[in-house]
Amino acid sequence: MSYRTKEMLLFFLLFIIGVTGIVVNRKNILTLLMSIELMLLAINLIFIFYSVSFEDIFGQLFAFFILVVAAAESAVGLSILVAYYRVKGSIAIQYINLLRG
Repeated sequence: MSYRTKEMLLFFLLFIIGVTGIVVNRKNILTLLMSIELMLLAINLIFIFYSVSFEDIFGQLFAFFILVVAAAESAVGLSILVAYYRVKGSIAIQYINLLRG
């Protein structure tokens, strides 16, 4: 097995762990946010790996833009989490429809 196959299996495993975190635990919003971040990290690693492998800069640029979007997603998600905690007093997703305006 070549090193490329091993690294791709590692990146795929990271992505599957993120998907499993979303599917299995739907009651805790922090776990959902961490799972989404893990999935984005796995995708970034794939882009960077292939960018270095093919000696092309576009994969690294695309990974940088994904990191910027992930940071914005984390900031918005955490601000929604703080607003939800102030309204409900817990971070369970059972009554998330309270935030609808």
